[in-house]
Amino acid sequence: MDYMELRLWIGMHSCIQCFILVATDASYIIKYMTRFTEEGFSSLISFIFISDAIKKMAGSFSYYPINTDFQPDFITAYKCECVAPDTMASMLFGVVVPVLDNTSALFGMNITALDWSQLSKKECLKYGGQLVGSSCKFVPDLALMSFILFFGTYSMTVSLKKFKFSRYFPTKMRKLVSDFSIFMSIMTFVGLDMLMGLKTPKLIVPTEFKPTRPDRGWIVMPFGKNPWWVYLASFVPALLVTILIFMDQQISAVIVNRKENKLKKGCGYHLDLFWVGVLMAACSFTGLPWYVAATVISIAHIDSLKMESESNAPGEQPQFLGVREQRLTGIIVFVLTGVSIFLAPILQFIPMPVLYGVFLYMGVASLGGIQFWDRIKLFLMPAKHQPDYAYLRHVPLRRVHLFTLLQVVCLAVLWILKSTFLAIIFPSWSGFTDFFFFFNS
Repeated sequence: MDYMELRLWIGMHSCIQCFILVATDASYIIKYMTRFTEEGFSSLISFIFISDAIKKMAGSFSYYPINTDFQPDFITAYKCECVAPDTMASMLFGVVVPVLDNTSALFGMNITALDWSQLSKKECLKYGGQLVGSSCKFVPDLALMSFILFFGTYSMTVSLKKFKFSRYFPTKMRKLVSDFSIFMSIMTFVGLDMLMGLKTPKLIVPTEFKPTRPDRGWIVMPFGKNPWWVYLASFVPALLVTILIFMDQQISAVIVNRKENKLKKGCGYHLDLFWVGVLMAACSFTGLPWYVAATVISIAHIDSLKMESESNAPGEQPQFLGVREQRLTGIIVFVLTGVSIFLAPILQFIPMPVLYGVFLYMGVASLGGIQFWDRIKLFLMPAKHQPDYAYLRHVPLRRVHLFTLLQVVCLAVLWILKSTFLAIIFPSWSGFTDFFFFFNS
């Protein structure tokens, strides 16, 4: 069964289902999406960002292990040599290998004629040699340097983001530094990486604008590779895809349109879902990833457009005035995203640990505006030191903790569903919790 053709039909069925939802005004059911569901869904996505960033960073310590038993007095014992394979086997099979890549000769040479002691690790393994020595499996510098880049990028971004609340420099300069905190952190640690000269893992960017798989073109053909019944049966997985896309799109829209953001312009839930359906069909025919609103990026976009009062009493926090509602920043962001394919020679200098640090910051920063996270922190605060939240004035603290604990349990269940073979029922569970807690609230 051909996967791309099956994916195309799932996308087409999902597109039609989105159009049906738009035609029947089904977006009206987002009124059942309570704060419980919004916070659980957005928290899950934030934790995915945080978890993936930490997992990727931890993986570098496995790929570049550190010799924790290193003893400076026995430094002469730490060595790694490339040893030739069994010469009898090479003579028996007549193994002939090309010369090294750094030479310009085009002839081959017998494997027994190689100077194995002068080969690099990659060349040694390529030609069938063996690495012998107590230090062959350890690469201490790269793991530690990767951690410095990872944690340094995150820490610097957090510090610069808070710089606008400091007492140094004029207000506009502090705000400028805060707005470009991520860019400044990336440039700083890319420069540090280049200065140190270590071969840390870098961002891999394709240099050509073409499909990833060489065996297909830009258009996926809808017929010819799968049985006819697949075109009809794909309706079932498409239904699960539609549920997930509908909830992801509409919950992100609900979070953006919260009254706390003080938006003045109206929302467009039906129009947004219509264009999501159009893009589902277009992306299915071209084999591109399906397009939907990203919760973490949407929250970050709102935060970057917030307006605050400039004239405050000494020591008083700025007052939130609203959000600059316009389309220019969104258009520019996605235009620059498309232009980035031509920046491959520059982007390939960015170390992956730096990007992991940015992802960690995005996940942590998006938790800052979620009431669920504020209520979790109340577990560790004595009552006399708790902030003056409005809900604490009207709801007993015990019920607040019970509600928060229930959210934590549901979030844990969602995480387990996402991380196991049961992930296919994740959309159904999300919808179930939505309606269950609405009718029991």
